[in-house]
Amino acid sequence: MKLESWRARALIAFGFGLYRLWARTLRLQVEDPHDVVGVVRSQPVIFAIWHNRLLMLPRVFDPCFPTRQSFGLISASRDGDLIATFIERSGYGTIRGSSSRKGVIALRQLMDTLAAGDNVLFTPDGPRGPVYQASQGVVFVAKKSGAPVVPIHMEYSSCWRLKSWDRFVVPRPFAKLRAIFGAPIHFEPIADANQFEVERLRLQTGMMSLVEQP
Repeated sequence: MKLESWRARALIAFGFGLYRLWARTLRLQVEDPHDVVGVVRSQPVIFAIWHNRLLMLPRVFDPCFPTRQSFGLISASRDGDLIATFIERSGYGTIRGSSSRKGVIALRQLMDTLAAGDNVLFTPDGPRGPVYQASQGVVFVAKKSGAPVVPIHMEYSSCWRLKSWDRFVVPRPFAKLRAIFGAPIHFEPIADANQFEVERLRLQTGMMSLVEQP
């Protein structure tokens, strides 16, 4: 079914209504020891979240970051079309592209978005994995733009895990949602490939330190 058909539009509208109702049942608890909320008020940032925790991000962004628009980097694939539709209906922007499709165009849009004062969002292990392995794209954009990377992680008191490559996490209704904001990561100019890999691992370690919290 094509997303442009009236049946698809009706199903998307119905599904989005259920999604918003479902999200409102989650009890939000924000952990922000590094005052990320304050940082975002003063400058644009690059948010980084693992692919399997992406689903309920608007439930966190709506109350925490209402004053600065955010744009998510979404795959240019057909699956990405549906994700982009939900993100845009939630009031956020999208940039379409990945390392394999429309990568150069997406990179330019990311840089322009940050230069215009808006935030961008990466899933460093998406859209195909390996799970919990950060790609180099986030480091490259951060280095070029000068914007800090803010790791975000979400845990649920009760959830399901799908049988996908990343064991995608789906919270049960009325679960508690813990949103954990990590310390902003700044990247200095990178001289060579070895240093680039060191910085990529620094980002990956910073993100995983949130996952490993009890």
